[in-house]
Amino acid sequence: MTEPAVRARDLTLRYRGGGGSRPVQAITGLTLDIAPGETLAILGDAGSGKSTLARAVAGYTSRSVPRGVEIAGGALEVLGVDVRRLHRRDDDELALRVGYVPQDAGLVLDPHLTVAENVSLPLFQRDRAFSKSRAGGIVAEAIDAMHLTLATMPKYPHELSRGQRQRVAIARALVLDPELLVADEATAGVDATVRGSILGHLAEVQRRRGFAALVVSSEIGEVRRLSHRLAVLHRGAIVGMGGIDEVLDAPAHPYVHRLAELARARAS
Repeated sequence: MTEPAVRARDLTLRYRGGGGSRPVQAITGLTLDIAPGETLAILGDAGSGKSTLARAVAGYTSRSVPRGVEIAGGALEVLGVDVRRLHRRDDDELALRVGYVPQDAGLVLDPHLTVAENVSLPLFQRDRAFSKSRAGGIVAEAIDAMHLTLATMPKYPHELSRGQRQRVAIARALVLDPELLVADEATAGVDATVRGSILGHLAEVQRRRGFAALVVSSEIGEVRRLSHRLAVLHRGAIVGMGGIDEVLDAPAHPYVHRLAELARARAS
């Protein structure tokens, strides 16, 4: 039987409080699986724990990065790796197998590197002897796929709009052909005129390459573009999970009921 790409069992996530304050719990008792090649969409409002879950699955825990999320209970395995045992980010087993797109691209883009250098960085982290000319071709293709001009390549992140930085972050996340993509509001700040094409490209690349994906969103329309299966988070707990229509047509929680009403109103 094929092992899940992501396996969470009774997972509890929290952040340690500063200055002696109590820890802040963000996820409580979460259980889910993502099969190889499957996309699971996570939907919820602000403060529901969506981004916290995304960071944990991407390996950004208190054991691997400063101020990372702490796994306070349960189990989390990603691509067969026990995330609770991860240490330094530079050495962890997931760094080159998981593509991660945070809400704010500034979290992953080095301000001292050009766009081309940022996108190519994972290639050289995996193989320091990687051909620079070959890397240039791969980067140019990745930049073009995100609807950015090649004139973007020599620029620095601060010279770009928020939406452009987000597209650069997506290009970087996909440059290594990851086994798992974690995308947290991947189109945040992206102009509406290109948002649909970016979502379409992400869906196409996922189908072609066959990687698993965890996609965080607050928009039901965006979720439908990327996935057939949905998990709804509310105050750190899953309150609905299954096929998108299955979850929305028979809501088992007041928050899911409100989502269903909103989806029907937008469709009418």
